Amino acid sequence: MTGEPELFYIPYEQFLDGVEALAQRLDTDHWKPDFLVGIGRGGLVPAAYLSHRTGIAMLSVDHSSGEPGFADELLVKLAAKSKDGRRILIVDDINDSGTTIDHLRAKIEAHGGAADEVRVAVLINNVRSKANAEYAAETIDRETDKRWFVFPWEAVAPRETLTEEAQEVPERLA
Repeated sequence: MTGEPELFYIPYEQFLDGVEALAQRLDTDHWKPDFLVGIGRGGLVPAAYLSHRTGIAMLSVDHSSGEPGFADELLVKLAAKSKDGRRILIVDDINDSGTTIDHLRAKIEAHGGAADEVRVAVLINNVRSKANAEYAAETIDRETDKRWFVFPWEAVAPRETLTEEAQEVPERLA
């Protein structure tokens, strides 16, 4: 990729509006989660806010650390909960490529989890993602929208770090 990515800093008020949009979708849906599961790092903050807004208990799984096997024990526990009929709502900041969502769903199912008891909520959903997010506050099309979204909790990172992270996935930006 040539040049700098377009860093789009999401204002805090827009983030709050997104959390409220997700909460309202959950309020009006017949499917009610027993647990919200924030996905580290990007889904932890939205999950915490959504938990406070809805009163639904929050759990977390660290997917972004890249530590082999670190999240596996927690995914086994989530699989058991879903197998027992507990409804799990995975919360992340963005469903961009779908890799994270596909990975988590596959791991939960591989450990005997019930797929129909697991759903996903995101602040931003890419319509071209290979994975499905049942709830989204906003929808984008990566074919035309090449912005690199910087959520409020990421805004403290140095611009150089954000640029490097964006350039690690040039297919989303070009």
